[in-house]
Order: sequence, then structure tokens, then C-alpha cells
Amino acid sequence: MSQTISAHVSDQNHGHVDQEGLKTLGFWIFLVTDCLLFATFFAAYAVLRTHTEGGFSAKDFNVPNFIIETFILLTSSFTSGLAVLSMHKGNKKGLIRWLIVTLLLGAAFVGLEVKEFADLAAEGATISRSAFLTSFFALVGTHGAHVTFGIFWMIAILFQLSKRGITPVTTRKVSLVSLYWHFLDAVWIFILTVVYLMGVM
Repeated sequence: MSQTISAHVSDQNHGHVDQEGLKTLGFWIFLVTDCLLFATFFAAYAVLRTHTEGGFSAKDFNVPNFIIETFILLTSSFTSGLAVLSMHKGNKKGLIRWLIVTLLLGAAFVGLEVKEFADLAAEGATISRSAFLTSFFALVGTHGAHVTFGIFWMIAILFQLSKRGITPVTTRKVSLVSLYWHFLDAVWIFILTVVYLMGVM
């Protein structure tokens, strides 16, 4: 009887591990498709960046604005790493604290990006003004939408952490959201280089 119960528990644990593994695999597939998505937007931007129709061009970007955005997002990547470090140490309070700091920095980044878009629109540089602006808003806006998704994802994880603490499930979720956040930072570095720096230079 005891052997039957042990075998049943073992099967349940094995099934749980398999589910966690499948969810992690699903995340990696999602990340690969996201890479393809951004690669498509970068390719479109590279082709259309000179099609300004005599209006706003990449040389007109506000340099201090995108430098501040970059500083904020890179700092949030560092705090995300601190959150993972706290998790591995079993420090629930530290994990929650650094996740909150990370999502607040992410929210500040999104706020600056929204302000940038609003300022451009006020100058008449709207998404329909030229092919260049269409590709710019599509690329940068898609990245901003991903950051916004990451913020809500962290909020959901914070609720789970406050109720369940650090468990195998919440550990996986924190690890994946941190990896996702680092991915968005890497994409932003490409945006900073290809769109902003090469544009103003």
C-alpha cells in the first residue's frame, strides 16, 4: 500500500516537473518568435529610414530624452538581477522590493516614451506623416508595448509571491520575467544604436 502511495506521489511530482519544463520551453519559443518580430521591424526601418517626405527625420531626435530612457531601462535590468539574486538567497522581502523597483523604473521608461510620442505628434510628426515615421513608431512602439506587458507580468508575480512565497513555481516565473526583461534591454540597445545614435549622427 505504501509503495503504491509513494509511486503515485512520484508520478505527480514527475508530472509537475514536466509541466514546468513545458512552460519554460513555451517561453523560449515565444522569445524566438519575438526575435523574428523585432528583426522584421528593424529590417523595415532600415529600408524606410530615408523616406521622410521632407519632414521629421532621425536627425531631429531629442538626444537627452533617449539617453535618459536608456539609463532608466539599463538600471531596471540591474535591479531585476538583484531581484533574482535575492530570490536565490531565499530573501522574499528583498525579491519583492527589487521587483517593485524594477517595474517602477519600467513605468518611468514607458512614461517617457509616451511623452516622446506625444511631443512628436504635437510637431506634426505622426505615424502617417511618412514611411520613416511609420517604421519608427512601429518599432519603438512595439518595444514599449512589450515593456508594458512585462510590468503587468511583474505585478501578477508580486501578488503570487505575497501569497505563496518563494516556491518552485514562483521561482520559475521570476526567472523567466527577468530573462524577458533582459531581452527587452538587449532590443533597446539595438534601437538606441540603429534608430537614435545612427540617426542623429
